[in-house]
Amino acid sequence: MVLLHTKKCFVVLIGALLNAIAMNFFLIPANVYASGFTGVAQLISTVLSDITPLPLTTGILLFLLNIPVTILAWRKVGKTFTLYSFISVVSMSLFLELLPIKEVADDILLNAVFGGVIAAIGVGMTLKWGASTGGMDIVAMVLSRMKDKPVGTYFFVLNAIIIISAGFLYGWEKALYTLVALYASTRVIDAIHTRHQKLTVMIITKKPEELKEAIHGKLVRGITRVSAKGAFTNENKEMMIIVITRYELFDLERIIKEVDPHAFTNIVQTTEVFGMFRKD
Repeated sequence: MVLLHTKKCFVVLIGALLNAIAMNFFLIPANVYASGFTGVAQLISTVLSDITPLPLTTGILLFLLNIPVTILAWRKVGKTFTLYSFISVVSMSLFLELLPIKEVADDILLNAVFGGVIAAIGVGMTLKWGASTGGMDIVAMVLSRMKDKPVGTYFFVLNAIIIISAGFLYGWEKALYTLVALYASTRVIDAIHTRHQKLTVMIITKKPEELKEAIHGKLVRGITRVSAKGAFTNENKEMMIIVITRYELFDLERIIKEVDPHAFTNIVQTTEVFGMFRKD
């Protein structure tokens, strides 16, 4: 368990470092904006530097914006998830302050693409290990539990505000390149982790009782158990069907590997859920 937490902290730190590199070496020098709270912090920092003699940096603003959502996550989501997410936010804010803002390439398109891709690798790694980079990921998780509604609209609205504000204040060319960075980051995150908010997991196992106890010990999710038989071996097994959010995928994968590493697991997209699905 200690080794797992150590690995998780290491991955979170690497993810934060990659995000900071993407910002300070690619996006900020090119005036191309990131997505989510990072983009909001970047935009506010740019505006403040234009109108005040004592501007706030992106790193400080990112930390301040994440304080209320961290408190919300602590109350609504869970202490472990929130702790790692907070470590990610603090680390990224620190790296943003420590790393110099330096232009690597003159081409704004290269900056937009590479900045978006590098940031997405950091975000995808963090999500894959059961944490988040804070900001909109935490808001999305809270909303998905409370309302059981797609959260893509909220991401779209916030990013649209960033793009429109950037275009209105600093020219529409910057806004269009920001859109390129957002598209690149979205595609990479989808490839590393998953784009779907809810997933249906089908587990074929010889240890249904042990697996059920382990899952219920960590996740509060209903499980449907169906008798199954291997067509080739004629062995009696069970198929366990469970619907989870993408943020619970890391914990479920770890449970399956610990209890029955030989279990066959199929994970598919869930478009909609009707009936009883835990939201709080």
